[in-house]
Amino acid sequence: MTDTLHIGQPPIPVRLRRSARARRFSLRISNADGSVSLTLPKRSSKRAAMAFAAGQEAWLRRNLDKRPAQIELRYGSCLPFDGSPVVLQPGQGRSVKLENDRLSVPGLEIELGPRLRGFLKVAARERMAVAAEHYAKTLGQRVSRITIRDTRSRWGSCTSEGNLMFSWRLVMAPRLVQDYVAAHEVCHLIEMNHSPTYWSLVEEVFPGYQIQRKWLKANGAELHRFRF
Repeated sequence: MTDTLHIGQPPIPVRLRRSARARRFSLRISNADGSVSLTLPKRSSKRAAMAFAAGQEAWLRRNLDKRPAQIELRYGSCLPFDGSPVVLQPGQGRSVKLENDRLSVPGLEIELGPRLRGFLKVAARERMAVAAEHYAKTLGQRVSRITIRDTRSRWGSCTSEGNLMFSWRLVMAPRLVQDYVAAHEVCHLIEMNHSPTYWSLVEEVFPGYQIQRKWLKANGAELHRFRF
């Protein structure tokens, strides 16, 4: 069940998520977009959820106020690409073009977000597909399908059918970070968990993965600040 409460004035929207595994109320603010969710046990009432969330209003507002503002993209502003800043500038023709540290984007400035999003999705698919196929071949595995999405809670995922999903925002991170996420998900083709055996496998195919993992934890939220 998905439902939404509105707490206080001005109202804070809080999404409710019932879980058969939940034993208590759990309130969370997404690092990606600042959305608030409340997980509650399956049999808990909406009234009880409202009371719990209302009791946490001060905590919610304090932490929401600490969140950095979203970044609006304009010509002349910078956007990270492969971990390095590139300057956005007006371009000619129909295609977005990367020229050294400049990203030329045709069209009106109001179209900048959608055009950049399309460019980043294509670049992300190319990079993540190559990296995933490389690590799959190393492990003697086969990738069934790769999809690219703008996910908020994870950078990638793997299904038991061999389907991999990656966030296109990864293309803004350094290439080694992109490679780490590809290796991380490919290793799930063998170990569908995060056991010590799994992490040993990641270390085997991507030695020193901890550095890239720490980069994502420290800088990942920044990639979600950009508004497209």
